Amino acid sequence: MNRFVKSHGLGNDYFVMDASDLTFDLNPEITKLLCDRNYGIGSDGILLLVPSDRTDFGLRILNPDGSEAEKSGNGLRIFAKYLYEHGHAHNQKFTIDTLGGIVSAELEVKDERVPFVTVEMGEAIFRSTLIPVSGEDREVVDEELIVEGEILKFTAVSVGNPHCVVFMDELDEGYIKLLGPLIENHEMFPNRINLQLAKPVSRDRVEILIWERGAGYTLASGSSSCAVASACVKNGLTDRTVTISMPGGELDIEIREDWTIKMRGAVEEVAAGSLSKDMLDRIESLS
Repeated sequence: MNRFVKSHGLGNDYFVMDASDLTFDLNPEITKLLCDRNYGIGSDGILLLVPSDRTDFGLRILNPDGSEAEKSGNGLRIFAKYLYEHGHAHNQKFTIDTLGGIVSAELEVKDERVPFVTVEMGEAIFRSTLIPVSGEDREVVDEELIVEGEILKFTAVSVGNPHCVVFMDELDEGYIKLLGPLIENHEMFPNRINLQLAKPVSRDRVEILIWERGAGYTLASGSSSCAVASACVKNGLTDRTVTISMPGGELDIEIREDWTIKMRGAVEEVAAGSLSKDMLDRIESLS
């Protein structure tokens, strides 16, 4: 009981748990504890296997601040690998139900392990009411955003969760850590938002830095990569097939003519285990 598997996609780490295996409910305080890198297991979030009546598997994605995310590209690859390698899935293609919509996953299997996963991430949407972004109903492309007196040009896009893409001539980790919380909680974005600073270096390659809503600065993000690729195509900066380069590694993204997105990338398992009695005592005090 109370087992977990920890994995990462390009340094963006999650651990996976099966809701039917837990002796407690994952409330926000317990989620914060488990994700804590000093007092818990430590991760960028929790992937929870739950039942679904419309797909092969259901997924809840919990952020380290206790909030719930609609979709995560790295999380979906990690989850797909877990399902196959731990006996839940027996086929190399299956569907997953998320708050951000239904996605399909296709596994590359070698020696019964899954080193790469391709995910159909759904459609890129630029409509303000669907992201959401405040103001009149419109496509949010190359608009101005004022942040503490600084004027930034941004494109907003939903790939099942909301993103703000800001194109830069140079990328700086310190700058995104300063800017991230200001934009995440900016009044323009009523449901908060993920931030990407993006630097196109060619027609088929883009470098990015990421601030994730509810998680902070992260080494990589699949949904962020999809959002950046979509914004690049929308602004005419790249071709429709592009490699997104992040501090944690690279993802290959394809933006089709109908704006549906295909993402392929690596995933690795780190550890598997069960929660200790000491941890379960802490959890009981938070239940």
